[in-house]
Amino acid sequence: MNTVALEMIKYYAGDVKRINHFMKVHGFAKVIGEGENLDENTMFTLETAAYVHDIGIKMSEQKYNSSAGKYQEELGPAEAETVLKKLGFDEDVIKRVSYLVGHHHTYSNIDGIDYQILIEADFIVNIFEDEIEADSIKSIREKIFKTETGKKILDNMYNTESNT
Repeated sequence: MNTVALEMIKYYAGDVKRINHFMKVHGFAKVIGEGENLDENTMFTLETAAYVHDIGIKMSEQKYNSSAGKYQEELGPAEAETVLKKLGFDEDVIKRVSYLVGHHHTYSNIDGIDYQILIEADFIVNIFEDEIEADSIKSIREKIFKTETGKKILDNMYNTESNT
């Protein structure tokens, strides 16, 4: 995982905000994944996806002058594939991570625990970074969060439930 982290830090050299974001998303994804007892392969894919999930932002800003989620999902998978191939990742991991990168702003038809956890970890970080209001956080919890570990983290960080 350090290889991926260091490659992404190099990819976003000088962009402290983006580096901090993916480092935090990775941290929460790892905690949630371990809390949900993911198997080793799913955990590896999740952690990799957490590091590269926003890799499409750079290209989106260059091509569309926007970091909108739809552009990240459009341009991110090919960029993730390039980086992961360079690092020698197996094709099956590259395929799944590219899929997750291309769908991490799509909250319907979530087709795996790795996808669910990536979205939850990204939301936990984005809620803080975007200073989202309490009512919206409660709505996000109801509509998006499915894992017990993710809910507990959200509840304890943002007082969304009874802090169980």
